[in-house]
Amino acid sequence: MSHLALYTFGVLKTPLADPAPLTREFYDIGEAVYRNMSRHPGYLARAEAADGDQGVFFEADWGAWGEFAVPGWYGKGRTAETTALATTLSLWADLRPAFDAVYTGLHREALNRRYDWFERTEHPGHVFWWVAKGATPTWQDGVSRLEHLHDHGPAPHAFTFHHAFAPDGTRTELNGIGPKSDRAAVR
Repeated sequence: MSHLALYTFGVLKTPLADPAPLTREFYDIGEAVYRNMSRHPGYLARAEAADGDQGVFFEADWGAWGEFAVPGWYGKGRTAETTALATTLSLWADLRPAFDAVYTGLHREALNRRYDWFERTEHPGHVFWWVAKGATPTWQDGVSRLEHLHDHGPAPHAFTFHHAFAPDGTRTELNGIGPKSDRAAVR
């Protein structure tokens, strides 16, 4: 049996340490989103710093999730004062629960406002891949899969909701994604 790993990455318009109301709003909604996601059916776990310090990525101890890493295209700061990124690494039971968690409720509301907080880039913002049950993906796994997706497009190794693959490597689709003619139940 497999679990689904999800890595997300975005470059913020301002550093996380910026005291501006928009940055504070992003932090506040992020906390609520994390709480909601952790209670969603199909959610298994997410990378959290061992000391629980939010906003500190590069210096944190991530335990089994490995040393923190970012895609090569991230060119902003790497200190607590200059870091301007938002990223997650999580495990899900399957594609449908992850989709439902991302595109409903409070997270959906946050997605609708993403360009208030994030720079627009030509890089993908998320990537999925399958891992063996009991395995813990690492930050480096997420980075390499996101970079692979950017460089080569979706494949069983690295894919998106719109171009998904089953654990056996076959193409799969979810109801509600893609053109109506392409919509089908998860196979």
